[in-house]
Amino acid sequence: MKLNTILPLSLLLSSCLFNGCSAQDFSESMTLTMESHGVMGMSALVICGGEVTEAFHAGFRDYENKWPVNSDTRFRIASVSKSITAIGCMKLIEAAAIDLETDINDYLPFVVSNANHPGVPITTRMLLSHTSSIQDGSGYSPFLTSTYQSTGNLPSLAELLEPDGLHFTANMYRTEEPGTHFAYSNLNFGLLATVMEAVTETRFDILMDSLLFNPMELGCTYDVSALTDIENLATLYRYQGGWVAQADQYNGVAPASPEMSDYEPGTNGLRFGPQGGLRASAQELHQLMALHLNNGTASNGTVILSGESLQAMRSVEWTYNGSNGDNYYNLFNSWGLGIQNVSQAPMGDVVFQNFEMWGHPGEAYGLVSDWYFDDETQNGIIFLTNGVANGYTSGNNSAFYTIEEEVFAAAESALNCTNSMANYGGDSWKVTPNFGRPNEPIRCSPPQGTRAIHWYNLQGQCVAKSDINAGLSVPPLPAGTYTMRCFGAINIAAKLFTIQ
Repeated sequence: MKLNTILPLSLLLSSCLFNGCSAQDFSESMTLTMESHGVMGMSALVICGGEVTEAFHAGFRDYENKWPVNSDTRFRIASVSKSITAIGCMKLIEAAAIDLETDINDYLPFVVSNANHPGVPITTRMLLSHTSSIQDGSGYSPFLTSTYQSTGNLPSLAELLEPDGLHFTANMYRTEEPGTHFAYSNLNFGLLATVMEAVTETRFDILMDSLLFNPMELGCTYDVSALTDIENLATLYRYQGGWVAQADQYNGVAPASPEMSDYEPGTNGLRFGPQGGLRASAQELHQLMALHLNNGTASNGTVILSGESLQAMRSVEWTYNGSNGDNYYNLFNSWGLGIQNVSQAPMGDVVFQNFEMWGHPGEAYGLVSDWYFDDETQNGIIFLTNGVANGYTSGNNSAFYTIEEEVFAAAESALNCTNSMANYGGDSWKVTPNFGRPNEPIRCSPPQGTRAIHWYNLQGQCVAKSDINAGLSVPPLPAGTYTMRCFGAINIAAKLFTIQ
């Protein structure tokens, strides 16, 4: 096959669904995607039943030095950072240091108030779900620049959010009442980090190390100067007639630690990028994803959060109804606490065709990143690249970029756990009696570890779901042929059946 020839996405997906995609197919697909889009460097993991079943690392993490991407290469992961910041926040909520419903002014040394709705509190829940009515107004970028360039004490967020502040602009607050309208905003998470600092009296980067990364024995960090292997950090690039470094070009030499001796925690949590500044490898992102898949227990056995707290993150806080928010070109249609709910909206937020998922996308300084998982089947995708030469072309089947669509399709097709029906033969899968009649109660003896059962039509669309813990019945489906899939912690069994 010529390197400049690309199979249509639908053809690629269909071929893999009917023929099965092997690890070699996934590697070949990723290589082709890199070459056709002009990708600088890439890490991609396929998560199947909670485990990494496919891993791809290629290209350069540093173009000038010709240093290759490897399994330990860390990337500045952009907005995926928000979902990790949210985990840290949930730890403080679980410890009762922060309350979801409390006015954040009870924690802060400055006042946050939407003058369009005086007296209406802005809460932590609203920051996490992007319904606070705070947005990245025209004062945000100059304030952020001032924050990053400060060599001594940092400017307070009061300068951005209070009406007499140096960087305040009226469009920092929306006209809608807090709690009623979704507007994705980086500032929500800068303010969230500031609340976290205020209640702990600890700088955000140090706080996240102590809450999350150190107990999990991870080397990722929001403070780039603290990285122990700076040489393995990916430089971020844009192609501008040639590759031009945009961020994190340190040539293997760690930057000096910022002078923060005069900083008062709880005044400006933006300094270490809670909204987009985490440096992490794909492997470390898998460990952080595994918290959601293992009810809050890290791979080293340390309990980080309760399953209830993580389930609270994955509870829908907002759903787009056509007028109650900005759905960002159809990409954001449902949201939890610090994490996106993939709603499978047509030409919208579609990651894997047959799975509803949770996670977050990212884009900054040339990087594209994705971190998505289905907590029922424990399948997912982690995707990181530090530069795409041919720009960001809109996808053909979703609101994601074409490169993301190709990676998602190849990853879903490489879910070998979906092609392992032989593992569940014989008596391990029984359904009785009278299987195939609408609404008739059935008894089910599914494989051990089953989490849910879904029904699919012949077009691969999920048309009904059952929770095995709540009892099962054949759903009221029209006459036709369906696939009944049993989703387990490791594999998926499937049976065809026909309703007359």
